[in-house]
Amino acid sequence: MDALNLLTTRNSAVKLAAPGPNDRELTALFAAASRAPDHGRLRPWRFLLIRDSSLSALGDLFAEAALRREPTLAEPELARFRQQPLRAPLIIVVVACLQDHPKIPLIEQQLSAGCAAHGMLLAAEALGYAGIWRTGANAFDAHVMAGLGLSANEEISGFLYIGSREGRAKPLPEIAMADYVKDWR
Repeated sequence: MDALNLLTTRNSAVKLAAPGPNDRELTALFAAASRAPDHGRLRPWRFLLIRDSSLSALGDLFAEAALRREPTLAEPELARFRQQPLRAPLIIVVVACLQDHPKIPLIEQQLSAGCAAHGMLLAAEALGYAGIWRTGANAFDAHVMAGLGLSANEEISGFLYIGSREGRAKPLPEIAMADYVKDWR
């Protein structure tokens, strides 16, 4: 796949199915992630693979967290949270590992983790897969973070749902660059 074509045509896929990337292909995704801009080579990221029976376990964790946030949730709503991880054969949790550093502010480290996530989405697309980057309340929930084993200096940058695209890619609207780009001075 041509790199510029990949960069200008990749889009999120809401409907994903098996198969997902195999271990060899996952190695390529992580190699792409490792090329993210990384001031000071802090490597301020790590990744958790959620697949197979772990998808249901993550769904249970999401439901527990939702119930803590809203104790009056009824079973149908909790079931919706349990089903969320089952929308793809693989979820990669992108974890930003933040460090106090005299020259590298936290925002640069967060952005680096975000660039690593984007690199993985691009690599997945290049390998013939598709994905979507999800956050929502669970990405910022202390119960979810604890359940995933995150440390106090870590946060979730996103959940990358990865698999084979079901159906055709949605059309991307044209973007008028003039709305976003101008010469300075």
